[in-house]
Amino acid sequence: MPAYTSINSEILSKIKEAVGTDAVIQDPEKLIEFGKDAAEDAHIPDLVVEATSARQIQKLLRLANRHCFPVTPRGLGTGLAGGSVPLFGGVLLSLAKMNRILAIEQDNLIAVVEPGVVTLDLQNAVKEKGLFYPPDPASLDTCSIGGNAATNAGGPACVKYGTTRDYILGLEAVLPSGEIIKAGVRTRKGVVGYDLRHLLLGSEGTLGVLTKLILKLIPLPQAITTMVAFFPKLTSAMESVTAMLIRGHVPCAVEFLDDRCLEITKDMLPFKEAQSAKAMLIIETDGVQDVIERQMEAIGEICLECSATDVIMAPDSLKRARIWEIRRAVSLRIEERFPLFLHEDVVVPIGKIAELVGGLRGLEEMYGMNVYSYGHAGDGNIHVNITAEDPKNRDRIEEGIKDLLRKVLSIGGTISGEHGIGIAKKRFLSMELSAESIRIQKAIKDIFDPNQILNPGKIFE
Repeated sequence: MPAYTSINSEILSKIKEAVGTDAVIQDPEKLIEFGKDAAEDAHIPDLVVEATSARQIQKLLRLANRHCFPVTPRGLGTGLAGGSVPLFGGVLLSLAKMNRILAIEQDNLIAVVEPGVVTLDLQNAVKEKGLFYPPDPASLDTCSIGGNAATNAGGPACVKYGTTRDYILGLEAVLPSGEIIKAGVRTRKGVVGYDLRHLLLGSEGTLGVLTKLILKLIPLPQAITTMVAFFPKLTSAMESVTAMLIRGHVPCAVEFLDDRCLEITKDMLPFKEAQSAKAMLIIETDGVQDVIERQMEAIGEICLECSATDVIMAPDSLKRARIWEIRRAVSLRIEERFPLFLHEDVVVPIGKIAELVGGLRGLEEMYGMNVYSYGHAGDGNIHVNITAEDPKNRDRIEEGIKDLLRKVLSIGGTISGEHGIGIAKKRFLSMELSAESIRIQKAIKDIFDPNQILNPGKIFE
């Protein structure tokens, strides 16, 4: 990394002149909040710039290159990998105030938004027009579209609809140089030149600052129905997921909770059947009412064939909302209970889910940790939450995490499905990527950002 310049009074004056005094935050208490995301790492920035336009960002990045100070872009701070933590101080660039839905074009089935738009707000706005934006991260009521794009966020709907990247047709971005570019299209197809859109998406704010996004929308499904299934073994639940997909059923969500997740949410569970279960599946289908009812009936039969003890329908919206409230409460409950809590969001081939989750208890015994697993069973994205009563055991647990990741890679998986690498996982990057792959990716970063001023210290050691 270069030797960054501290934000002295002269540089501060130039920043205020470029972006406007009202956009600059220097209050020490407020700076603390901007210095962290939802993970454990925190570094306080020298100041915060709350941008409201691409022009402000352009001026800021040009100053950063001229005076060599770091700029760290931040959405709404819900990330779990430290991707928006200002490791080297400097300027924290908040995009929270760039939160306008600029257009919803029903005829073209697209929306144009700024990066700070809350994901749920967009979903609700397009729903009013009979349209649907499928990506649904667990924090959809607090995360931003720009943050989702920076990490290619997923969510339960991925099994049927894909990830955030699949719904971004085009974008506007300010490059580290201060140049503003447009990438992608407003249409369903486009193959003109290299695909800079997909290069920028998922780059965790290291290659450019997203300032406008053109999103693909689809018609709103006519109906949705939900079912929960309880199993005596987690492996049986995973086997049922594989079976339903192999037989041609593609639900719009297939989520699972293991027995430990059920235990810490038992006060919220409205099902007496959950008391003795070792795993629960949440399954949803959407589409035409009579079609999805028949499909759900067939899926229920598959669950029973795979040893489900109970299959329960949740047809009304209140019961459905209650089930999803439980699913989204799991992570917070775990975090509140343990002084040491580490997130891993691995992905394995669907047919290997049962093999991976079946081996988690062995890792617990070997490394003295407790593992809570839940997540997106329909696409193999498993949130492995590793906990311990004593933070002093962290070094030993780090070895356990490495063993877990080795197992994931050995069965054809990947070490991160949707949280990104940020700073939390960069020490594991070489486990999955070859030295040549990492060299090429670093070279791409150098081309975009030769002075290393944009979100430095992320992804690569």
